[in-house]
Amino acid sequence: MPRRSRTFALALTLTVAAPLLTACGGSAASDANVVTVYSADGLKGENGDGWYDQTFKDFEAETGIKVAYVEGGSGEMVQRAAREKSNPQADVLVTLPPFIQQADGKGLLQKYVPAGADQVSGAGKAADGTWTSVVNNYFGFVYNKKELTRAPATWEELLDSTYRNKLQYSTPGVAGDGTAVLIKAMHDFGGEQPALDYLGKLQANNVGPSASTGKLAPKVDKGELLVANGDVQMNYAQAKDMPNLGIWFPARNGGKPTTFALPYAAGLVTRAPHSANGRKLLDYLLSRTAQQQVSEIGGGFSVRQDIKATDPDATALAKLMSGVEVFEPDWDDIDEHLTSYVDAWKSATGS
Repeated sequence: MPRRSRTFALALTLTVAAPLLTACGGSAASDANVVTVYSADGLKGENGDGWYDQTFKDFEAETGIKVAYVEGGSGEMVQRAAREKSNPQADVLVTLPPFIQQADGKGLLQKYVPAGADQVSGAGKAADGTWTSVVNNYFGFVYNKKELTRAPATWEELLDSTYRNKLQYSTPGVAGDGTAVLIKAMHDFGGEQPALDYLGKLQANNVGPSASTGKLAPKVDKGELLVANGDVQMNYAQAKDMPNLGIWFPARNGGKPTTFALPYAAGLVTRAPHSANGRKLLDYLLSRTAQQQVSEIGGGFSVRQDIKATDPDATALAKLMSGVEVFEPDWDDIDEHLTSYVDAWKSATGS
């Protein structure tokens, strides 16, 4: 082969191979037209009509960057990202408290403050800039409106034999909403041990573990279950296609119904293979366009304080929350002691 031909062939080989080498190292992969999202379930619609569906579609149209989406329970997504820490596959991680704090503590998130984060309250973002809430949300329960003439009013009511094998909640330590059951019970019953005593009794009616909260609402709608845990955003969106689904908030006997904020919080993964694209997506999720669609499309609450939704869904959501006492958990304590709380729950329930 003449010298010129050999030189051209060598140059061609290097040009093709270079992107493969840099992609493995993570330096040039940010130029690829993809962004990978690991997310807790709830924001993607059952029929492709959820907030994620719309925002991802709009983001792709605006930027040309395709979204690769992986969904699971909050704890499951953090565990997956942790297993891949030496060779990250995700660019953006979206999960519920206390798992977003857990991800931060494991060094899975790098500092990035998206555009618009200045409009998010201090409780809705990390002080060190590693994560920011993108959809506000509240913990709740669902019931079957066809089989039950009214929603159960109290925790104690759920101990009735009516709910034997007709009640299920997702697994604490695995699902964000499942962990929320334990957090709310500890608040409502006034401490860890009273909550564990109650949940131990409730186990007689519990169907069993579930890694995903999103799978429970369809069972309630069909009547396979009468009651399950969930969250306002996800269940409100699901109720548009599930006519028998009602949302409620347990109270103690003689007390008020309570709940707490359970936002979807997003962060840029440490050493993300497409970090530039991850930043662009985080910016878009907090954009006015995306945030104005949170209630109407997603059934949730905008995290931006400068956006006041007035659509019919926002009005209905405000009515649903009327009269419900909202408390703020000690997330630092929960993050620090989550493993021991979950172990104690396992012991109390025989799970």
